[in-house]
Amino acid sequence: MSKTGASPSANWSYPTAVRFGAGRIAELADACREAGIENPLLVTDPGVAALPMTEAAMKILGDAGLGGAVFKDVKVNPTDGNVGAGLDAMKKGSHDGVIAFGGGSALDAGKVIAFMHGQTRPMWDFEDVGDWWTRADPAGIAPIVAVPTTAGTGSELGRAGVITNEAEHVKKIIFHPKMMPSVVIMDPELTVGLPAMMTAGTGFDAFVHCLEAYCAPAFHPLSAGIALEGMRLVKEYLPRAFADGTDIEARAQMLAAAGMGAVAFQKGLGGIHALSHPIGAVYDTHHGLTNAMFTPYVLRANRPAIEERIEALARWLDLEDGFDGFMRYVLETRENLGIPQTLGGLGVREPDIERIAAMAVEDPSAGGNPVPMTVKDYAAILEAAAAGKLNG
Repeated sequence: MSKTGASPSANWSYPTAVRFGAGRIAELADACREAGIENPLLVTDPGVAALPMTEAAMKILGDAGLGGAVFKDVKVNPTDGNVGAGLDAMKKGSHDGVIAFGGGSALDAGKVIAFMHGQTRPMWDFEDVGDWWTRADPAGIAPIVAVPTTAGTGSELGRAGVITNEAEHVKKIIFHPKMMPSVVIMDPELTVGLPAMMTAGTGFDAFVHCLEAYCAPAFHPLSAGIALEGMRLVKEYLPRAFADGTDIEARAQMLAAAGMGAVAFQKGLGGIHALSHPIGAVYDTHHGLTNAMFTPYVLRANRPAIEERIEALARWLDLEDGFDGFMRYVLETRENLGIPQTLGGLGVREPDIERIAAMAVEDPSAGGNPVPMTVKDYAAILEAAAAGKLNG
């Protein structure tokens, strides 16, 4: 029997050891020792640092005879300055590893601090461009234990960190395979206190990771399958977590979905992230909320290339009317969760459309978009998002 078409070829890599379940934070000291860490630097943001769970985490370490300190100077969009200050703290305290503890910002910053700990070249030399990661000294990378306290970015299962270059106001991705945390603790109890709006923004971020991965044209059926199930979990459990933050089952399922999104987007991202990265870098908007706001505008632009795929997705999610039904679901979900529907709703009232569009074309995520987009194409999406226009 003859066969038609070329045999697909690709390189795949999958994540790390995960301790998943309510109360698993009690195993933090064991996780550190498993990773080879005796004197960790716990990297977080000021908000999480002030919460009882951070004090409790430090007590777990102390009771187990481990040293440790807290570094909390991480912004909502972490910067090279944050990384530099974290490196200073790590060296001053003679820390031998990092606990990345918090939302996506703290996780990204913590991973990059651990990565840069033993490097001699500038951080921007390791941007995710070509094989630049091979410039790094892998022996200099400190071990990482990751503990997410939100269910969104899935950075705990990723090998990169997004850091803002303060001088250029550009988000850049720092990548190395060994930036993957050695151990991850995914404890849904840590996400119970997350405010409803942050639950919405981070939860929709997980959905977008899965959605863009699913639509990316690269061949990666493992990631595509994970993306489908991740979106189903978000559809079922995000409304529950939003309505009742103490719903531990919903919180657990959203943690799983967030991790699945990070695994899935090895297949690629796309125009939503290509626009969200520069908007976040220039206007300091929340990444998850920015992704959620842009989603329907980019979906509409990509429709010619993804309609058949979205029809299959709609069937999986038990939505009627194919692409149109899926679009209605996205719009209704945004509204029900109180997510801003325009750039103005994010506080970006007079966006520099030409600048952001030019940055979007250059963003690493742009390469995974199903429809190749020009500066003019991104400018049109930005104008639609500023005006709230989804027709015409």
